[in-house]
Formats: sequence, C-alpha cells, structure tokens
Amino acid sequence: MASRRHRPEHGPTGPHDPAHPAIELRAVRRSYGRGGEAVHALRGVDLALGHGSFTAVMGPSGSGKSTFLQCAAGLDRPTSGEVFLGGEEITGLSENRLTVLRRSRVGFVFQSFNLLPSLTVLQNVLLPLRLAGERQDRGRARELLAQVGLAEHASRRPGQLSGGQQQRVAIARALITRPDVVFADEPTGALDTRTAHEVLGLLRRAVDTMGATVVMVTHDPVAASFADRVVFLADGALAGELHHPDPQSVADRMVALSTAPVGTTA
Repeated sequence: MASRRHRPEHGPTGPHDPAHPAIELRAVRRSYGRGGEAVHALRGVDLALGHGSFTAVMGPSGSGKSTFLQCAAGLDRPTSGEVFLGGEEITGLSENRLTVLRRSRVGFVFQSFNLLPSLTVLQNVLLPLRLAGERQDRGRARELLAQVGLAEHASRRPGQLSGGQQQRVAIARALITRPDVVFADEPTGALDTRTAHEVLGLLRRAVDTMGATVVMVTHDPVAASFADRVVFLADGALAGELHHPDPQSVADRMVALSTAPVGTTA
C-alpha cells in the first residue's frame, strides 16, 4: 500500500482560534499504583499540535501511546501536568464538564468502529449532536456522508455495510461537531490494505480540505506516512519525531526504538 501525500504548504484555517494549539500537553505525567509498584506510563510529555495538522503517534508496545491519547482526549486525568484543548485547560474540569467537552469538541475514530447497530447510518453520524443537546443538522450530516462516499447509504444500518464503509461512517460522525481534534486509535487495524488506504486518504482530506486536526495512534509505518508529523514515544517519554515521513523512515525509527535499551531514545 503506497501512501498518497498531497499536502498544501498552507492548509485551510480551522474553525477554532488559531492563536492557540489545537491540543497541548505540558509536563504531563501519568502513573498507576504507588511506591515501588508504580507504573509510569507518561514521564513529563511536552507537546503542542497546531490546528489543521495530521499527527501520528507511534512507539513500541508499552511506550505510552494509549495513555497519551486518553490524557490528551480528556478520557483520563494526568497524575501531574496540564492538558489544553484549543487554549482551554481541561485537566481541572469536573467529570460532567469533561463529558460535555468531549461530546462537542473532540471526535473519536476507533479500530472497532463503535457504531450503534440499531441506528441508521445518518442517525449514527448525528449522534454526537444529539448527545451534546445541539440541533441535529441533517444537512451537514448528509454532506459529510457524501464526502466519505456514503450518501446513498444514509438509511442503512451499520450491519449492512462493509468494515471500510463503517469506518467511513465513524469518520463522518467524528467530524459532525467540527471538533478541535479528532483522535483516531488504530483506525485501520481491522481493515484490509486497500480499504485502509482509502480510510487514511479520507483522514488526510479531512485535514487538507476541511481544516480538521487529526491525532492518530498507529503501529503501521504506511499509515503514519499519511501524516504531516510522526511523534515517537518510548518508555513514556518523547523519543523524537519525523516531519513529512515516508514508510521506510518511520519503520527504521521504530526498529531503532524497539532495540534501544530501556531509558534511552533513538
């Protein structure tokens, strides 16, 4: 599967304040347990990602990728440090406020699609607006379905669609609220090579043509090559990055990280 990278030097401006990064982590640490039994999943991560960018997050197993995504998306609270979404600190928000924020300002695309089987495709796309208590903009939902190539499937149920089509619905659903950031967790992990290529192309176009901001956790160097920037984690800490990556350079960096002694970076 070859990557297709058509990236303008200056992408479209997103709908949110460009004066602040779309997402920013400052000295974020996350530990589980206490004392000698504590597991340090993140060790002081500092990272800022601009609006209209596509960032892949990679690292060996146990490097902290999932914890990074959970803390950045407000699904988990750091042990220390601060997380900002569109310039607003979210680390100190109540659970109720975090729930409201996630529904309106964060989009999610998961490996397993997470569509509700009892709802139609159109209803699944509209669900974030419904949960956020906002007007259900059917026109925008249909427009997004057209952009992901599923306009004619709006009245079908997820079970009537292929895996790739279901992931396309999930992408439309993630974009419906015009979120600050779309977090994609191994979005092509359950797809074949050709279908994965199509889904990655959709995420790429969401950034290039709609000004979306995408943060994608992946283990696949080819998937990462669709991003503008690859950020590497190792042992809970940042371990370097690549800009305008190609699959081979990403694979080489991953091999170096996987074979490096614990506590060092490649």
